[in-house]
Amino acid sequence: MGIKGLQGFVARVCPDACRTVDLREMAEKHRIDHPDFPPVVVVDAMSCVRYWYTPESWVCGGQWREYLASLEDFIKAFMAAGIKLVFYFDGVVEEKKRDEWIKRRLQNNKEIARIFQFIKTHRKQPGREMFVVPSALPTFTRFALKSLGQKTVCTLQEADFEVAAYGLQHNCIGILGQDSDYLIYNTCPYFSIEKLRLDRLVTVMYSREDLCRVLGLSLTHLPLFACLLGNDVVPESLLGGFWQKCLVTSPHKNNSYNRRTNVLLAVANYISKVPCSYSSLKHLEEMLPLGSDKTLLCRGVESYLLPGQQSPWIPPNARNCQMFSLQQQTAMCQDKEIFQLAKEQHIQSENYTIFNILSNGEIECSNSLEDECDTEIPGQALIYRPARQHIYSVLLESEKGGAYPVVKEWFVYFGNPLQQPELIQPVQPSIPGGTPNLKTLWFAKGPDVEKQRYSTFLACFHLQDGMEELQALEAPVAAFCCLLAYLMMQVSSLSLEDLNAFVALILCLKGKSAAQLAGLQLAQVDSRAVHLGAVFVRGLTTLLMANSTCGFPFRMDDLMPWEQFDGKLFQEKYQQSHRGCSLEELLEGNESLYTPFQNLKSFICKVCMAKKRTIQSRPRGNAFITGTQRREFNPRFQQTHRSSFVPPYHNQMRGFLWRNPQPQGREYGSGHPDRRRRFHLPPR
Repeated sequence: MGIKGLQGFVARVCPDACRTVDLREMAEKHRIDHPDFPPVVVVDAMSCVRYWYTPESWVCGGQWREYLASLEDFIKAFMAAGIKLVFYFDGVVEEKKRDEWIKRRLQNNKEIARIFQFIKTHRKQPGREMFVVPSALPTFTRFALKSLGQKTVCTLQEADFEVAAYGLQHNCIGILGQDSDYLIYNTCPYFSIEKLRLDRLVTVMYSREDLCRVLGLSLTHLPLFACLLGNDVVPESLLGGFWQKCLVTSPHKNNSYNRRTNVLLAVANYISKVPCSYSSLKHLEEMLPLGSDKTLLCRGVESYLLPGQQSPWIPPNARNCQMFSLQQQTAMCQDKEIFQLAKEQHIQSENYTIFNILSNGEIECSNSLEDECDTEIPGQALIYRPARQHIYSVLLESEKGGAYPVVKEWFVYFGNPLQQPELIQPVQPSIPGGTPNLKTLWFAKGPDVEKQRYSTFLACFHLQDGMEELQALEAPVAAFCCLLAYLMMQVSSLSLEDLNAFVALILCLKGKSAAQLAGLQLAQVDSRAVHLGAVFVRGLTTLLMANSTCGFPFRMDDLMPWEQFDGKLFQEKYQQSHRGCSLEELLEGNESLYTPFQNLKSFICKVCMAKKRTIQSRPRGNAFITGTQRREFNPRFQQTHRSSFVPPYHNQMRGFLWRNPQPQGREYGSGHPDRRRRFHLPPR
């Protein structure tokens, strides 16, 4: 989170602390000084994703292939200068930051509501001043960087501490990010991502020494300075009286400065007169209205001490372990081998969320670009909850008597005040012979186990009966069909036109380059399609969770959005489908896609019919939702509206996008003939 107002203070009041630096020159100097160690920049990735997302379109659900290309360009610029990058991502929301996390999520809800109002009024994307990152962008950025060969770390605690520690321990040339906490840690230099000019590798470096000179402090004072201004440990709400006292006695008060700037100068003046000792810190803790917890200030100062560092404010024998400790967790996993593997995969950015569940039974999901006024589409958190409940039951062993431990969910959706976590009960999926245990799914080998992994994955989405058809498809298409079929089953308001749009999307996306997708122009933007795009992308993260849990029946790369989704292309297909465009126009005149289109569509309709879900036609034309009044869903509408004829399902998957033979037992049953011969195309 950083210290409110500190970054702006440095820019306005301490211009000498903002030095323009050439990273190529710094790297060259590092090579001369340390010939055995390559120059490394450690990147606080969570504070960089806004900078990295350069595609013009952001509201439609993400321009993922364009984004992947921009990440490649970023990496290549540093590689050309001989600079190695190490990327850190937040892997957990610590309890001390939960209140701030909730506050930001509720504020984001208001911003998203304004975005949808703009879209409905103007039928276009808002300007960059209203920009929010596409749903799940940090999650997929992590996997994108890993797929591009970069060292990517998912943290066991808030990322800023681990970033600062890595920078210090590995003698990095600097930290790249946008978080004023890096001005407080005594670590390597701090570079601004916002000021970075990638073409020249020039940015602004913030100098702690110059900041201290302006404030009249030493580096030793900075952790206490941060705490007395309010940070992740010491809430600002406790400090108002103290600030007022500092303002009264400060000689630096300047009417041309805003109040926050005067507060910073006044607090610095107060601290400069306090002896650097533990007794001074205890005196401050007694003076502040900290309630029953008189150790807040001590813990706050300690949170900035990196491994091996000492502070005069805290005697060595009073230090607690700052690093993330298993003692802080309710360990919901009793098997050490499983727990250790989940932890390793978490750190190496190879799995998704399962370590958080196994370690403390808690999971969170931030805001999505969902329209709170459209009550026909439930929040994505609710849509995917049944799948998550199945995933939890696979992941967590039942206790005596068959009961499972509950999972605490912090998921943002309209109507959830986030006052406390929702306690979610795991639910066993329907698997013949019962759910395999994690030991089998994660460690066993052989074709039979591969089949168990795949069938368990499908069972989490109520699709175990479609296993043979899905196995015959290329992996990204099979995963897409899993998600789309689940969506159509769960959301009764989704129509045949929506189904057509999604199927056309996956077929037409194949082979399109980032440049081609960037060149696609939309005459208008439909708010419902924006909502559906965000819901679909969040569904991909649910696939990641299931895949991690079930022992990776899919490669994670096959579940990425650049393989499955493009926001503008989906907008185009959605609008075409709801206008009643011909199949020829929907599939861009490519006749070779006609049969695959019907095959995929028929498969999904068959799955839905087996669950008593009939997909009906409900064209919306160019109608847009206007105003802020929420629409009421009338369930009788679907009963009276015309339904679409679905032809009998006669092996409709023939001849479509076969997956390549897999060496790890992906084609199950060596005695079967080749699937491509079994599913040959019928004569026309």
